This record gives sequence, structure tokens and C-alpha cells, in this order.
Amino acid sequence: MVEEAKLDSKSKSIPNENLRFGERALSAGGAAFLSAVIVNPLDVVKTRLQAQAAGVPYQGSCRLGCFDTNSKVVHGLRSNSAPGMCRITGSASVCSDNQYKGTLDVFYKIIRQEGFSRLWRGTNASLALAVPTVGIYMPCYDYFRNIMEEFTIEKSPTLTIYVPLVAGTIARSLACISCYPVELARTRMQAFKGTQRDVKLPGVWKTLVDVVNPVKGSNNGYRMLWTGLGAQLARDVPFSAICWSILEPTRRSIQSAMGEEPGAGSIIGANFTAGFVAGAVAAAATCPLDVAKTRRQIEKNTDRAMTMTTRQTLAEIWRDGGIRGMFSGAGARVGRAGPSVAIVVSFYEVVKYGLHNFHQQ
Repeated sequence: MVEEAKLDSKSKSIPNENLRFGERALSAGGAAFLSAVIVNPLDVVKTRLQAQAAGVPYQGSCRLGCFDTNSKVVHGLRSNSAPGMCRITGSASVCSDNQYKGTLDVFYKIIRQEGFSRLWRGTNASLALAVPTVGIYMPCYDYFRNIMEEFTIEKSPTLTIYVPLVAGTIARSLACISCYPVELARTRMQAFKGTQRDVKLPGVWKTLVDVVNPVKGSNNGYRMLWTGLGAQLARDVPFSAICWSILEPTRRSIQSAMGEEPGAGSIIGANFTAGFVAGAVAAAATCPLDVAKTRRQIEKNTDRAMTMTTRQTLAEIWRDGGIRGMFSGAGARVGRAGPSVAIVVSFYEVVKYGLHNFHQQ
């Protein structure tokens, strides 16, 4: 009973009462908007590194060539031959200028070759994705967590520690499935490099139209909008489970140490700290799944895109790049996820706190 009372007290340190779903969704949408704008450059960098590892052709006279035993070029994107049979072909200076060597190098080359604004390539897709996704995700997580905590505290207290994991998994699955086509468009928009600095690149709608346009010999049509959904779920569900399993006890411990009556400052501090740590750890742990998701989403061979599984994709990544390939863009991903989760969770909770006080008055 003492342990139950302690858990209940900690749960109430973050106000949840008197808030309608629409108010929660509005809080989450505002948090998602802020986060998407701030961290989008790191998302672009991460996607470029992963696309390069997948064999997306370089610009100009530099390309990835794969050779058979007679030293003839088999094709310019990907080969099923041994990894050692592939190399960059073309002018050494051109290849060096177009090949990314790391996170900072991607920043430098995008700014120099394409312009500073291209770091925010896909931001409109990120906003179109983040606002409804987080607007579904965070309120659903709140509801599932509250319901399950009440049930487990009463029926089986030992299971209460697993509530954030289960609630986060269910909420993230619902949000991911609902908004997946926009996620597909965003990844494609960020992955492919513009050839001319001042030419306007396709937006979300044009990108999606290009995805579903009939390709010769393919009848997949609108099914292509869901290419890589399995890989997305395989990444997001473990990410969410790990993230909330770390975030909930961490922020409750911090808020408990700060005192019984939380204020706006303590709520922001506790949630930002817990969110940063949880997001960074979850991002690092699920990086190989993120690489697989990106590779499946940028695959332009429709038949291959529809038949490849996440397991096969991971095996291919390991075969082609080993451990380095599995963690392509890991630095940018961790650097993006930590602040992103911290911003979303702290903004969401402090707006909830303000709305809670408004209702009380």
C-alpha cells in the first residue's frame, strides 16, 4: 500500500485532470511544430548519410559502380556481388566533392553546394507529419497510461512499471499507421540531392504523386504509399517503448526531488532533462532499424520495394557495410532525437500545466 501511494503521488505531480482530448492534441501539435522546425537540419543530414550508404547515385560524373569478375559495370546503384566488388568511379576530385564523410561534412556541403535553406528541405512534410502524429501520439499515450496505471495499481502493482512501455507502444503504432504516407514523402524529399541551387524541388503532394504513378511493369499503385511501413513500425515501436520506459521514472524522480507542488519551471526542467536522455538512448539503440526504414523508403525499384522485408534489408545493410553501415547517420540521429523528444515532452507538459491551472480557476 505504501508503494502504491508513492506511485500515485508521483503520477499526480504532472497534471492530467480536466483536459479534453482536443486540448491535449493542441498542446502536442504546438510541441511538434516547434521541434520539427528546430531539428529538421539534423534529420536531413541523417537521411543523406543513410541514403549514401544505400547507394543513392552521386551527382555529375561520380557514381557508385559495381563490377563482375570481368570488370564490367553491372549497374550503378546496388549489386548482389561481394561488397569488395563495388567502388566509386569517375573523377577523384568530383567524387570527393560529392561524397559525404560525416555529419559536419554533410552540413558544409549542403550549404556550399545547395544553399543554407536546403537544410530545411522537407520541413513542410515534417510539419504535415509531426503535428497530426504527435497530436495523436501524446494524448493517446496519456490516456492509455492513466487507464493502465489505475488498473495495475488496483489489480497487480508489480506490473505498473511496464505501463509506460505498453502505453507508448500502442500510441506510437496508432500514430505511425495514421500518418505514414507523409513520412514516406518526407524521407524521399530529404534523401535526394538537388542538382541546381535555385530550382524548386517537388513538394509533399508532387512527391506522393510520383510514388503512386504507374511504373512500367508494375501494378502496385497506391500500395506504394505504404512502402516500408513494416520497417517504420519496427523502428518506432521499440523506440517508443525504450523512450517511455526511461523517461517516466526519470522525470518522476526529478520532480519528486524538486518538491510536492510542481511549477512551470520545474516541469520544463524535469521533462526536458528526462526527454533528452530518453530520446538519445532510444535513438542510439534503434539506429539500425532507422537505416533499414530509410533504405526501404528510398528504393525506386517498385517490385523490389514491395517484396523486401525489414529482416532482408538489415541483412543487406550488414553485408554491404557491416557495423558501420548499420549505424549510418547515428550521430545526427542521436543529436536530433535527444533535443526533439526533450522539446516535445517539455512543451506538451507545460502547456498541459497551464491549461490545468486555467480550468481550476
